[in-house]
Amino acid sequence: MFKELHTMSCHKKSYITTPIYYVNDIAHIGHAYTTIIADTLARYSRMSGLDTFFLTGTDEHGQKIEEAAKARGKSTQAYADEISATFKNLWDDFDISYDKFIRTTDADHMKGVQKAFSIMHENGDIYKDTYKGHYCISCETFFPAIQLVDDEFCPECGKSTTIVEEESYFFKLSKYEDRLLKYYEEHPNFILPKSKRNEVIRFVEGGLQDLSITRTSFDWGVKLPEEMDDPKHVMYVWLDALMNYVTALGYGTDEANMDYWPARVQLIGKDILRFHAIYWPAFLMSLDLPLPTHIAAHGWWTRDGEKMSKSKGNVVNPREVANAYGLDNFRYFMLREVPFGGDGDFSQKALIDRINSDLGNDLGNLLNRLIGMSGKYFNGTVDSAHVSKYYQAELDEVHAALDTLEPLLFDMQIHRYLEELWRPLTVANKAIDMYQPWTLMKEGREEEAMALNGLIAAILAKVSIMLSPVMPEVCKKISNALHFTIDNASWNSMVKDTKLLETFTLEKIDPLFPRIEEPLLEQAEPVDVKEKEKAPKKEAPKEEKKEEGIALIGIDQFFQTSLKVGTVVKAEEVPKSKKLLLLQVDIGEDAPRQVVAGIKEWYSAEDMLNTQVCVVANLKPAKLMGLKSEGMLLAAKDENGLCMIRPEKPKTSGTPIG
Repeated sequence: MFKELHTMSCHKKSYITTPIYYVNDIAHIGHAYTTIIADTLARYSRMSGLDTFFLTGTDEHGQKIEEAAKARGKSTQAYADEISATFKNLWDDFDISYDKFIRTTDADHMKGVQKAFSIMHENGDIYKDTYKGHYCISCETFFPAIQLVDDEFCPECGKSTTIVEEESYFFKLSKYEDRLLKYYEEHPNFILPKSKRNEVIRFVEGGLQDLSITRTSFDWGVKLPEEMDDPKHVMYVWLDALMNYVTALGYGTDEANMDYWPARVQLIGKDILRFHAIYWPAFLMSLDLPLPTHIAAHGWWTRDGEKMSKSKGNVVNPREVANAYGLDNFRYFMLREVPFGGDGDFSQKALIDRINSDLGNDLGNLLNRLIGMSGKYFNGTVDSAHVSKYYQAELDEVHAALDTLEPLLFDMQIHRYLEELWRPLTVANKAIDMYQPWTLMKEGREEEAMALNGLIAAILAKVSIMLSPVMPEVCKKISNALHFTIDNASWNSMVKDTKLLETFTLEKIDPLFPRIEEPLLEQAEPVDVKEKEKAPKKEAPKEEKKEEGIALIGIDQFFQTSLKVGTVVKAEEVPKSKKLLLLQVDIGEDAPRQVVAGIKEWYSAEDMLNTQVCVVANLKPAKLMGLKSEGMLLAAKDENGLCMIRPEKPKTSGTPIG
C-alpha cells in the first residue's frame, strides 16, 4: 500500500496552505495547531521527494481591522504591520518551514484579486445591486434576519449586528448550488473530516443566496479594477482573503508558481469551513481553476475543560508552552492528543503525561537501552548483518506498521499516524524483554545479541524518519546518535525499500526526555477540584440577584453550549442500575455518541430506540458506573415525572438547536 500510494504521487508537486490569520490579535494555540499540522505535512512531503510549496500569512483588510487600529490610535497599515510581524516572528522562532508568508496588503496579491474580479465579471458572475441586511463586524459576515438571535445578535459569535444598506456588487453563488453538490458527491474526501462534509452539504441543500462581495462604508480593502470605474467600492474581505491561495503562486501577475495549484491540503479551523468549502470552490469554478484535493477543518481548543478567554486569564500562549516544555514536545502533544476535527483540551497534566509516557518511556528509554547494551557488550558498535537471520518476524511487523502511515497522514488522521508509529517501538521494547541480550551474551550467542542491537537500531532509525516531520529536532538528535541523516535518501532506503543501517558506532547523548514531575507553567486555575470546593465562595453582589431566582448569563455564555438533535440508534439497560440506560446517539458525526442517561424510571430501552432527542454535545466526557458518557439529554421534570425534550418534527441527526 505504501509503495503504491507514493508511486502515484511521485515527481508531482505538493501545495500545503494554512488559513491566513486575521490580524485583530496575536497568535494563540489554535493558530499554532493549524500551522504545526501544515508544517508536518510539508516536511513529510519534502522528505518523500515531492516538490513542495508551503504557504501561510496574514489577512489584513476589513472594517474590523480599521476599527481596531483607530481604537489603538494607530494608522491601519501600521497596526496591520505590527500584528502581522508577531505571527511571522512566532513561526520563524518555531522553525515553521513555510516557503512564502503572504499578506493581503502585498501589492501582487491585490493585483491578483483585481484580475479575478474582472474575470468573474466578464463571465457574468458579478452584478451590481443594493444590499440591506444584518452585518456582524466581528465575523465580517451578513446574516438573514431568520438566522439572528432575538432579531439582533449574530448566530456565530453572539455579538450585536448592524443593519447595513448600501450599494454592492454580488457574486452569483446561487448559480453554483447544483454544481457544488455534484462535486461533493463525486469527491467524497474533498472535505475532511467527513462529518464536516455532511454539515456543508446540508447547508447547500438549504439553498444558496448570491453573495455580497464589495462594501462602500469603509476604505480599508482592495479597490475594484480600474476598468470598473467605481472607486468607492472595496472588495469584501472573503473574496480578497480567499484569493491569497492562488495570488501567492503568482496568479494575476507573473504566474511563476501556478503549477503548484491545485493545493493538496488546505487547512482551516471549523469556524471558517463554510467560506472555504462553499464560497472558495464556487470562486474557483467561476475562474475555471481546479479545486483543491482536500479542505481539512480542525476543531477548537479549550484549557482544562474551559473555553479560553482573556478575562479568565487562561489563554494558552504557544510560545510560553514551547519555551517551558520544548517545542518538539509541544508539537507532538498537539498532534497526538486529539483526533483531527474534534475539539481538544490543553492541560499541563496531559502534556506532562505524554512527555513522560509516550516520549520518555517508549522512545527515549529505548534509545538509552540500545546505548547501554551496545556499550556494555560491543564497545558501542552496531552491526545489522544478521538481523534478518534471527528477527525477520519483528522486521515484518515493523514494516507492516510503516506501510499504513502515509495514507493516515493525508487523510488527516494524524493522531492515528502517531499511534501506529508507536507500534514499532512496542515491537522493539518487547524484543529486548523477550530475547534478553544479557542472557544471550552469557550463553555465548554473541551474533544473536549483536543482531538484536541491529534490530533495535533499525527500528529507532525508521521511527525517527517517520516521526521527524512532527519532531524534527528530537529526531535529528536520534539520527546523529545512529550516524545517519534524515532526508529523502534515508526515507527511500529504510522506509520505502526496508533496508537496515550500515555498521556504525553509537554516539552517547543526554536523555532526550528528562522526567517532568511538576507543571512548569503557572496554572490559570486551581487544578485540584477538592481545593476549589474548600476555597471560600464569593457571594454575588446583591444588586445582581433577580426576584425570579434565575442567574442571568450573557449571549457569549449561551453560545458556549452546543445543542444538537440526535437519533437513538441503540438502547439497552445498564446492569445493576435502577436509573440508567445506555444509549448510542447519532448526532451527525462519523460514529454515534455513547450517552448514559438516568431516565430508566420513566423510559424503557424500547421506548427510546429510534426516537429523537436533544443532546448537549460539548460536555466533557464523564463516567457513570464505569461507563463513558459523551453528552447529556435535555428533559423536563416536575411533580408529575420526567419527559424528554424532543423536536416537534423529525430533523436530520446533528441539526444544531439554537
